[in-house]
Amino acid sequence: MGDRRKALGWDVAIYAACAVFAIVTALWSEFYGYRIWGNFASVAYALGAVHAVWLLTTSGTGWLRSRWIPVGLVGGAGMVAPLIVLVFRRLTGSDWVIKPFQWAAQPEVWVIERSASLLFDTGTPYVDIAGLPRPPEVNDYTPYGPAMAVFGMPRALLGGAITDARIMFALTAIATVLVSLKLLGWPKAPVRAAHLAVVSPLTALTFAVAGPDLAIIGLIILAGALATRGRIVWCGIVLALVVSMKLSALPAVVVIVFHVVTTRAGRASLLRFGTAVIGVTALLNIPVLIVHPGAFVEHVIKFPSGTGMITSPAASPLPGHLISSAGQVGHAVALVLLGLTALALTVWLFVRPPATGSDTMLKAAIGLGAAILMVPASRYGYLVYPLVLWGAAMTFAVAERAASRPAEPHDLSLSQAR
Repeated sequence: MGDRRKALGWDVAIYAACAVFAIVTALWSEFYGYRIWGNFASVAYALGAVHAVWLLTTSGTGWLRSRWIPVGLVGGAGMVAPLIVLVFRRLTGSDWVIKPFQWAAQPEVWVIERSASLLFDTGTPYVDIAGLPRPPEVNDYTPYGPAMAVFGMPRALLGGAITDARIMFALTAIATVLVSLKLLGWPKAPVRAAHLAVVSPLTALTFAVAGPDLAIIGLIILAGALATRGRIVWCGIVLALVVSMKLSALPAVVVIVFHVVTTRAGRASLLRFGTAVIGVTALLNIPVLIVHPGAFVEHVIKFPSGTGMITSPAASPLPGHLISSAGQVGHAVALVLLGLTALALTVWLFVRPPATGSDTMLKAAIGLGAAILMVPASRYGYLVYPLVLWGAAMTFAVAERAASRPAEPHDLSLSQAR
């Protein structure tokens, strides 16, 4: 009983803090989509806090006393509802305007949809920055790998509200998580894991206004589940997709590769895994490189690292950006520190390779979190990666504990009967 009261006390604090964030966002954000999300989410979080207080101060039974009720409220009222409103609001025409308080979607949504149109028309999803008849602007850039263009293809081909790339991102994130849970044997996820992975404003806000990072995270979790279940060829294919969508997800990919290599000793299986990773990555990237190698390097490598024709506007109070903002020397120092962080993480993985799925997800969260803290161009919203993967690690751990428990007597009798 004491543990439940303590958990409910944390629930109250979490929903209350999230509600404050949503209210502040609704009142003062410069982005139209953020304000719409804040209006919906503040109500959902406030109701979640009220529900947690009710559970804390009353007793009884029934489905209404489930701690999952507020999670569902946030999912419905704080994520799906604002997404629907913004998808239809976008049909009035607010893309590419210079006023953020008119944006019904964040720029990455239109940029990815444009990349699909460019891929169909030119064979590359990237604008030729050097060939522009004017100075380049930030929205000329597509800082994603070629595979990300897939999410913009429905809108490029068909148009209309239901082809909004955010819907594709959301469906991918949901589908990959469901498949991962199935692979893990449908473990009972802890409510606290749902708080990290779903209820967090970083997840809920991203779901409504953008979404590509959630699709990538879903694929990372799926790769971890596939690796845990020994489906290493499929794991390799999914990792190749992740690398070909966003290079900044590389730390998580490296962690999963270490897990596969150190837990699957068979030379033939590792050869199939390596072939899947390298082969699919090459298949997705080489055709675009052949069409315009300079554009690929400018968009995917130089722009995110701050060495392109213009610098990324991504800003945050995180260490990497603060150091980089101190001029050219600061930027060089930030890149050196990022490299040292990558080296330290690699050494750590050699010394303590991830042995289980939960350990893999946790180390992926730490690796991505460290990279996000140190990268020169970063936003606090990218912290959604370590938060969701931390929640995934908790759920993987539940599945591992269930698998390690000895079978109940009636299970053994059923097994013998078969």
